[in-house]
Amino acid sequence: MADVALANVSKVYPNGFQAVTNLNLDIKDGEFLVLVGPSGCGKSTALRMIAGLEEISGGELTIGDRLVNDVHPKDRDIAMVFQNYALYPHMTVADNIGFALKLAKVPKAEIRERVQNAAKVLELEDFLDRKPGQLSGGQRQRVAMGRAIVRQPAAFLMDEPLSNLDAKLRVQMRAEIARLQRELGVTTFYVTHDQVEAMTMGDRVAVIKDGHLQQVDTPQNLYDHPVNVFVAAFIGSPSMNLYEGLISRANTGSGGSIAIGSQTLQLPESVFTDRPGLAGYDGQQVTVGIRPEDMEDARLKPDADSAMSLRSSVKLIEALGSEIMVHFPLDAVAVDAGDPDALDEVGSEDGGSMCVARFSPRSEVRMGDDFEIAVDAARLHFFDMTSGAVITS
Repeated sequence: MADVALANVSKVYPNGFQAVTNLNLDIKDGEFLVLVGPSGCGKSTALRMIAGLEEISGGELTIGDRLVNDVHPKDRDIAMVFQNYALYPHMTVADNIGFALKLAKVPKAEIRERVQNAAKVLELEDFLDRKPGQLSGGQRQRVAMGRAIVRQPAAFLMDEPLSNLDAKLRVQMRAEIARLQRELGVTTFYVTHDQVEAMTMGDRVAVIKDGHLQQVDTPQNLYDHPVNVFVAAFIGSPSMNLYEGLISRANTGSGGSIAIGSQTLQLPESVFTDRPGLAGYDGQQVTVGIRPEDMEDARLKPDADSAMSLRSSVKLIEALGSEIMVHFPLDAVAVDAGDPDALDEVGSEDGGSMCVARFSPRSEVRMGDDFEIAVDAARLHFFDMTSGAVITS
């Protein structure tokens, strides 16, 4: 096991395209770090540079205490798990798992022991004599994991290993990979475009956009304290609702308000004391973010303050059993967070922009209802309109 550190690592292709710019990451010994971002953001390029499959254009890459910029891939002491499994179809599961050890001329008895141990951990003992074509997708993924485990490397590199699995199996394998990593304690660098995978698996999560690192933090801190509009919208499902809003500061100690389209939300004083920098935006436009779970059917909150509520009509209801996703229009200007994978903003027949709220299943809202939405104003997020950076101090 070892630390993996990238210091100002960049990748520029011969045609001049810069895929990664000054990437700084320190993956601690035994840590599970997930790099997440939209398609084409440079995350797989970063992984391939660590693996040695792409040359580094600038910066330094160290594994343990060794500078490995110019070290051949096979000498970097890493094991890679690919998206497409990369199994040999003519070999048995046992031979696939032990193939790298055979190439390294490890004694047969030791290969047999390591393969058996890996198969036990991965619950593949009954499948060692089968060929990959006789296995399910999840079993093939486990074989690919087994091939990495038996090498006992300093670090695992995983490139979207679950993207070929169906939704139910992905959930199962997420838990399995996370459990295995914790049991083995191997430094792991995992790349995905799926923020749910990132949030549920990583000790820390790094968000990347257009080759630039945006934020690195624990999953909960990323969710609660995004540093900019992109991270705010990218982390969370459904995504944060983002609109242009006009800040009005009342007298100190009295809070203020924010106008979202034609409606105004009262802001408690805590909003300004927790974000001292927000007072400097009095009379100015900001980007305001509202998480779906920070809204509720006002009829379920008898103590809700109407000054902290929005009003609209129901356009779509998604009943999920444990919760209800309610879609409704606001006559406000939606803010583009810059995620190329995001769906275009869904409009409404009344104009404006759609908003999504996560309601309790006890809500009795119906399609077409005019209704009131209680907003937890203390949990709103505020960002600078020009830079997109969060407004705090």
